[in-house]
Amino acid sequence: MTTAIETPKCLVCDTEFEVQDDWEKGEIAECGACGQEHEVVEKTDAAVRVELAPEVEEDWGE
Repeated sequence: MTTAIETPKCLVCDTEFEVQDDWEKGEIAECGACGQEHEVVEKTDAAVRVELAPEVEEDWGE
């Protein structure tokens, strides 16, 4: 799921959340309402596009 809007909204609960000006592609932004993490996949002066952040998987030392 992907969205491109000026102020990003949580892809789970639809709450707007703030992305810092100095954040770049790959940064993780957390929704203050539900805690869902989002990854910034594109950021321009006009828009921020976010996707659900990938889940961290267990490292079994392989």
